[in-house]
This record gives sequence, C-alpha cells and structure tokens, in this order.
Amino acid sequence: MNDETIVNRDDWSLHRKGYLDQSRHKEKVQEAIKQQMGDLIVDESIILSDGKKTLKIPMRSLEEFRFRYDFNKKKHTGLGNGKVAPGDILGREAAKGKGGGSGAGEEPGMDIYEAEITYDDLAEILFEDLRLPNLDDKKRPLISHDRPEFNDVRKNGLMANVDKKRTLLESIKRQAREKYQAVPEEEQASAKERIRITPEDLRFKTWETRPNYETNAVILAMMDTSGSMGQFEKYIARTFYFWMVRFLRTKYKNVEMRFLAHHTEAKEVTEEEFFTRGESGGTRCSSAYQLALDMIEADYPPEHYNLYPVHFTDGDNIGSDNARALNLMQRLVEASRVVGYGEILRTHYSSTLMSTLKRITDPKLRLVTIRDRNEVYAALKTVFS
Repeated sequence: MNDETIVNRDDWSLHRKGYLDQSRHKEKVQEAIKQQMGDLIVDESIILSDGKKTLKIPMRSLEEFRFRYDFNKKKHTGLGNGKVAPGDILGREAAKGKGGGSGAGEEPGMDIYEAEITYDDLAEILFEDLRLPNLDDKKRPLISHDRPEFNDVRKNGLMANVDKKRTLLESIKRQAREKYQAVPEEEQASAKERIRITPEDLRFKTWETRPNYETNAVILAMMDTSGSMGQFEKYIARTFYFWMVRFLRTKYKNVEMRFLAHHTEAKEVTEEEFFTRGESGGTRCSSAYQLALDMIEADYPPEHYNLYPVHFTDGDNIGSDNARALNLMQRLVEASRVVGYGEILRTHYSSTLMSTLKRITDPKLRLVTIRDRNEVYAALKTVFS
C-alpha cells in the first residue's frame, strides 16, 4: 500500500449514508424541476401567489443501484454481439410492461412520488441560466450602496467584530510558547484538554467603507393591451414579464424598469397597472417604439446606459404601421444592448409584423414566438442569455 494513501474511517462509515442520500435526493429534485420547468413557471397558482406558494412535482423514487438478471428468458437483451454501431438501441424488450406498450403489462412499473418545492427553489433554478446579455461595464456607473470591506485585524475593537479563528490561533500560539513544565502535574491532564483565551489573545476585524459601483441598466417593458389580445395572450405576456421582473430584482441591484402599455397609442403605466389592466381597440406597435425612443432621448443616453427594450404582442398590427414600426425598431436596436420582440400566436403562421422585423439582421434583435404555455421558459432563455 502506498505510504501516501490515507484512508479515513469516515469514508467507510455508514453514518455518511444519510448525507449522501440527501445529496442524491436534492440532485434528483433539481433534475425533475429542470425537465418540467416549462410547465412549472406558467402555473397560475404561482403567478397569482404572494411568493409563498409551494408546488408538487412528480418524480421517480430513488433506488439503490444493483444488477438484476432475468433468468426466465433464454436470450438476454442488452448483451453485445459485436455487430453494433453508435446510436443503436439495446434492450428494447426490457421496456415492455412499463407503460410503453399496449395492453396490460407483466413487468413492475417505476415508483413515482411527489416532491414539494417552494417558489424560491423554483426561482433559484430558473434564474441560474439567465443574465443581462452584452452588459457593458464601461457605461457610467451609479453608487448603489456603501460596502464594508474587512481588510485588517487589530488587538482592540468591538466584541461583535471578534475574529474567532485568529483569536483561537493566537491562543494556541501563546500556550505553545509557555513552558509546559511550569504547570503542576495534577493540572497537566486538564490543561491538555482546554484552550484558554485571555484578553491578549483577542483579535478584532476592522473595515473600511467603500462605495460599491454597479453598471446602469434600464429595462423598457412594452406590452400590447389591444382588443385582439385575448385571455391566453395576456396571460402568457404577463407570465413572461412576471419572471423577468423577479429575475432582474434577484440578480441585479441597480436595474431600473419602466412599463409601457399600448393599443393604437402608448403610455407609461405603473407596475401594478401593467400586470392588471385591460384595454381594447386596435393595435399600432410603432406607438410603443416611439415612446421608448422618447424616454431614451430624455432620460437614458445610450453612451451611459445599458438599454434593454422588450415587447410582447400578438402581432396583429395595422398593416399600414409595419413600415414605421420597422424604422423605429431599427433605431431601438442601434441604441440598445439587446432588444427582445415576442409574439404570442395560436396558429403556425407568423404575423406580417414579425416578417417585417426579420429584415433586421442585427443579432441584438432577439425574436421569439410562443404558441404554447410551456414555451415561456424558452423565450426567457432566448432574450436573457
């Protein structure tokens, strides 16, 4: 045995089994969440909740790995015969009776149970792959808050700032310097078992307050509220913006958001109105683009701000407005880091507005189409990746 090999008895201890099982369980839950993310984030009970809602997701139970042989069959599936190629599927017969065939199966099925997750668990997994794209840290920063930095250790200070690790080290070093023989024989045993901390051992953290600079970013959220936006279209748009807002507030401390609603005319609304109000009338998307450009010109010069306009509509725009919308969108793309344009459609045909905007070849324009509820997740990843 190699002298450098050290085997810890804890590595062989059964007491670690509980921890390992917990880790495997957590990994399986996260895997199940990712597989069902498209359906989970559009759950109405989550969107309309106060953030304390829990969800139950079905997942396979955890079983110990083991070899299993089927001695009732003369020919075992899954055995190689030397005549296989990459991509070939082995062991088809093993799948029979587990829900994949017709009729009543004879094989046992998989144990399924429901794991309970919280809103925060779901948000954490959803947000780990999202970020503001093309963020330019050379833009003019704002001072978000003063950040204390503990960069020194001293012998005097407040007890609340005591550095426990350094204090213990000082105590150990001091006792090592002392003459052990000076301790009476009857006290030596107890002296070995305790660490004595004296006032001279205490060490305290000290800090300097430095401003924490963060890059400016502005989100211009635009939503079509015209009469052609039905219940499905409005719900999908609001779901997208619901997660967008929470993602930005979770991962960025200095992001400003402005909310614009439009039909044939556009206006700025509050966040509450953005998510609750309904409108009617026709659709002129250029009105939202013009209002966004007016805001940029008045408040957010592109040389100082990272701009992210995002617009969702059903694409049912007035035909005569498409040329103007194209021109204004081109200007938005030039001024912004990324522009997101999303259409919510029930058919397999693109709108005339989408076809018009595809003439813009700049990769900063990210186009998405949502035809089903579970495509909201893909749309989030497309715009914020």
